[in-house]
Formats: sequence, C-alpha cells, structure tokens
Amino acid sequence: MGAVSALLLVLITIILPPVGVYLVAGCGADLLINICLTLLGYIPGHIHAFYLEYVYFDRREQAREGRFTASRAPGVYSDRVQSGGHGYGTIVQPVQ
Repeated sequence: MGAVSALLLVLITIILPPVGVYLVAGCGADLLINICLTLLGYIPGHIHAFYLEYVYFDRREQAREGRFTASRAPGVYSDRVQSGGHGYGTIVQPVQ
C-alpha cells in the first residue's frame, strides 16, 4: 500500500470507521467491536479504527525492515493486523 492508498484509507476511516477497519482487518472480531463502538459514539469508533490502522502500518514497516515483533498488540484480534498484512506464517507467533 502506497502513500496514496494510506491517505485514502484515513479519509474513509474519518467518514465511516467500520469501513476502514474492514479494509485493514477484514470481517472478524475487530470489525464487530468497531461497529459496536461506533454505534455507542462516533469518537470511540474512530479511536479504535485508527489504533488498528496504526498497528497494521507499524507492523508492516517493521516487517519491511526485517525486525521481528514477538509480542501481540493488545486489543487487536486480527492476525492480518498483527502481522502487518504479510499473510499467514511469515511472523512466528510467541509461545505463551
């Protein structure tokens, strides 16, 4: 995703936070949580959506640089966001 795509994602998230979460995390627990937060109030939905996008882009940049993040980001349930969108099996999950 280039800078233009990231900017478009931010603009979509400002208008409708659940759509931005869907584009980053897909259909899952994070989307359901964001829909509920958006229905409870517009601001909590934005906070959650931008947090997911921050984690996604941060993990993506770390993977590009070859750095390994062993810990999972708190409050993020999507494996796609946890791995920065690099698919399954590219980042080893920590043993708990």
